[in-house]
Amino acid sequence: MLRTILVASAVLFLASAAQAQVPMPSANGSEAQRGAVSRLDFMDGEWRGTAVITGPQGRTELTQTERVGSHLGGSVKVIEGRGYDAEGTTQFNALAVISYDERAGRYGFRSYAQGFSGDYPFEPTEDGFRWSTPAGPNARIDYVATVKDGVWHEVGDYVAEGQPPRRYIEMRLTRVGDTDWPGAGAVSPR
Repeated sequence: MLRTILVASAVLFLASAAQAQVPMPSANGSEAQRGAVSRLDFMDGEWRGTAVITGPQGRTELTQTERVGSHLGGSVKVIEGRGYDAEGTTQFNALAVISYDERAGRYGFRSYAQGFSGDYPFEPTEDGFRWSTPAGPNARIDYVATVKDGVWHEVGDYVAEGQPPRRYIEMRLTRVGDTDWPGAGAVSPR
């Protein structure tokens, strides 16, 4: 009986000691996460320009805005996009969060738009990024963006099995300024 108590005490002591050696996770993500997400800092700020959408209903042109900023100490990137018609009414609104999963060694891209949401493949490139989203059976939209000299140019091509790619959207934005969104204005603890 005494032996069982000693063994149980030793197991509890070792478990406590091991737990004490595990570092507390940072409220601002890991260094690897912050480093990977900082590769996208070129996107930070407020952007405005045009988006031309070509679909089954024809061609639509919107004034497109994007605001991009870091959150959680730079371990995630938050993007909000809005498209306005000629009268200034919001016709498109989306929110995306980009993160980096250091265990998997890849970026995560979570998007919410027009009543849909999902996790999609995302990859930084030398001068921008690319991502894709499903668009029906055996179809997807491949987005490719370049950001250079204060201009964000992004295209989205509808790609369906057995068909040539078709341009669905083309967006050309100019950086109009900095933003402290979404990190500014946290609720004070007092």
